[in-house]
Amino acid sequence: MATATAGTAGNSRPATTWHNWAGNVTATPARVVTPASVGELQETVRRAAEEGLRVKAVGTGHSFTAAAATDGVLVRPQALAGIRAIDRTAGTVTVEAGTTLKDLNRALAREGLSLTNMGDIMEQTVSGATSTGTHGTGRDSASIAAQIRGLELVTADGRLLVCSEKENPEVFAAARIGIGALGIVTAITFAVEPLFFLTAREEPMGFDRVTAEFEEHFAENEHFEFYWFPHTGNCNTKRNNRSQGPAAPPGPVSAWVEDELLSNGLFQVVNSLGRAVPATIPSIARVASRALSARTYTDIPYKVFTSPRRVRFVEMEYALPRERVVDALRELRAMVDRSGLRISFPVEVRTAPADDITLSTASGRETAYVAVHMYRGTPYQAYFTAAERIFTAHGGRPHWGKVHTRDAEYFAQVYPRFGEFTAVRDRLDPGRVFGNDYLRRVLGD
Repeated sequence: MATATAGTAGNSRPATTWHNWAGNVTATPARVVTPASVGELQETVRRAAEEGLRVKAVGTGHSFTAAAATDGVLVRPQALAGIRAIDRTAGTVTVEAGTTLKDLNRALAREGLSLTNMGDIMEQTVSGATSTGTHGTGRDSASIAAQIRGLELVTADGRLLVCSEKENPEVFAAARIGIGALGIVTAITFAVEPLFFLTAREEPMGFDRVTAEFEEHFAENEHFEFYWFPHTGNCNTKRNNRSQGPAAPPGPVSAWVEDELLSNGLFQVVNSLGRAVPATIPSIARVASRALSARTYTDIPYKVFTSPRRVRFVEMEYALPRERVVDALRELRAMVDRSGLRISFPVEVRTAPADDITLSTASGRETAYVAVHMYRGTPYQAYFTAAERIFTAHGGRPHWGKVHTRDAEYFAQVYPRFGEFTAVRDRLDPGRVFGNDYLRRVLGD
């Protein structure tokens, strides 16, 4: 997905321009390095520091912010991949940082194991996904980072630091969602459990009903989420709950129609038409929001939680106190209705329990997420600016890997433990070897 030219494992050479998945962030690093071992990564960091170059690691480029952008050394961790160890007694798996979630999920399933919760795509590396706070939806189970039981990272002086609740606990509290500011993650130990089944129930529902009954749906389901289609009063809900099985996945024809034809193929055409002729979007939205039908199916977790996302977009997502989300959604709908905006992408709503990670969007509070999207290549600033005004008025915290305009002053207000994170950063990287313009804005200097 990136266009940077990387050398062979362990080597480096000057790079061309790198861009992220959405194409809204570009960077021209001095060189790209693909280390074949942790030792080579340590040497890469030491050498860059000696040369006065900054270092950033980048996964598959699925962030919409410039968190990984650099004009220094761009580290590609893809050669540091695979499962190191499975401890069935402890219920953990240790995996190299460059492993994609797709490869991890499939490998765990072969071993009869699974993560407890995950996001809706699995193209990211485990280190990139956790460092930016990737999450799914859950009443009791939290983000991917909240399932971390230990991690290793190379610090600014080239040391390898091991962190857990017992070893360097203050670093562990921060580094699970470190935004690349504390070091380069080399391995992560996740909690896992025996493979289980989820039954998914997808059902269209009106906006007024789903918002009025939001707390009820949240309380009654292990994993509840819904999508609202702007310019309509229509939503599509999804409830995932554990079941005894057996697996009863959608039939091949049904799966192709729902997941490929409607969710990707037709959606691509619809968005392309909407970009070319914005006036058609409200009519298209009314038709599209009725195209998806109710269905129920059962399968192993990653086959239920995740789905293909081939239509490219730009996204903003804010984490709100859960008790504020319905008001924020009603304000968002009213704003869209009275504006001249034309929004072809649905708005996604998910939840998470409170966790204890320093800069987690769910740190210390029960959370609901509202994500707004625009088709790639479509002007998004007016929509995102208006939405962000609503979200910040409700004390929202933006996703670290998605578009936002907030800075360190704002984060110091909405994160009670913000100072703890910056203190750890000052200790581990006083020279800002891992710094860039994005981190200067969100963390200060």
